[in-house]
Amino acid sequence: MQILSEIDKIKKVEDGNILTPLGFKTAAVAAGIRYTKLDLGVIYSEKMASCAAVYTTNQFQAAPIKVTQESIASEGILQAVVVNSGCANACTGKQGYADAIKMRALAAEKLGVKEQHVAVASTGVIGEYLDMEKVAKGMALVTPGKTIQDAEAFQTAILTTDLVMKTCGYAAVIDGKTVHVGGTAKGSGMIHPNMATMLAFVTTDAAISSEYLSLALKSVTDQTFNQITVDGDTSTNDTVLVMANGMAENYPLTPEHPEWGTFVQLLAMGCESLAKQIAKDGEGATKLVEVVVNGAISNDEARWVAKQIIGSNLVKTAIFGADANWGRIICAIGQTHASLNPDTVDIALGSIKMLENSEPCKFSEAEAQEYLSGDFIQIFVDLHYGDGNGKAWGCDLSYDYVKINASYRS
Repeated sequence: MQILSEIDKIKKVEDGNILTPLGFKTAAVAAGIRYTKLDLGVIYSEKMASCAAVYTTNQFQAAPIKVTQESIASEGILQAVVVNSGCANACTGKQGYADAIKMRALAAEKLGVKEQHVAVASTGVIGEYLDMEKVAKGMALVTPGKTIQDAEAFQTAILTTDLVMKTCGYAAVIDGKTVHVGGTAKGSGMIHPNMATMLAFVTTDAAISSEYLSLALKSVTDQTFNQITVDGDTSTNDTVLVMANGMAENYPLTPEHPEWGTFVQLLAMGCESLAKQIAKDGEGATKLVEVVVNGAISNDEARWVAKQIIGSNLVKTAIFGADANWGRIICAIGQTHASLNPDTVDIALGSIKMLENSEPCKFSEAEAQEYLSGDFIQIFVDLHYGDGNGKAWGCDLSYDYVKINASYRS
């Protein structure tokens, strides 16, 4: 009898999205916050949902984060989320907080739910006030639905400088019931989680309490969203929010549940997919870069090293220029406080060995340049110091990144 691993039990849902799980609806309208683009959206659950969230570590947390924290703290459950793009409502003082409260109230009234059961999120320019008249008029037009068009409208409305929607959908059988995870995210610049100008919304029809959903999300976030970087800047509005409405009708999940590991892996695969899509769509990016570190003293240290490499502007620019300058990688490793032996490090670009036991390897510059000219680059590092493993994702740093951010408000 074949014993399946947790990852083998999970199937990707083709065209998966925020509405893949049972019992969720979305909608979006063009309220005029971003000229004529879709810029105001809602997620609605037909049943009350357990919830969990993680937020930016930036000390200037935006008003919507404070309001969402209050909503979740009240009862630990949500039924809706309201999001706008074009204005971050960050560093806006008492008025900004009042506007976030009003935005929550408008959504609650429109959707027929209690105010404390609504989360709020915003993304866009920092230091500008929301036009609440436009928000109110837009909210009056919101009509949540279940179609692919409804999903795509919401997934588009949350974008700012992003070039593409970011979505995912996965499923696994738990307690004989098919449990789904779906999600969407935005994020392109100011990305260096814990976390960055990144909003991620994940839905699941799993039955699980808010307490254990928070436990699962925290462990998953450390391995996914907190392992991506575009430019090293952490924003004021980052939020990852998960809602679980229980409509799959599995037995409630706890760490003692025999299929707890399956659910955590299900959630992890959804979050990793969204995280990688954010990294790939970094402002001005031409390549997705994955760093894989093995042989660290712990998984945590492996993740530190991986993120240090992917966060190095010198590494990122070398990759943009298709320059196999592995010296930049070894310098990035050396800047960490990870435990290592400077004489036992291996580095490879894809299958091309650059360094073995900290000594240079002969390689074809032409072959390396050809590899680095692709749109997906893998950097492999082995510290040969322990059993810890970790990954991080990012992108190259191009001329267009400067162009985009030099005129972000215009």
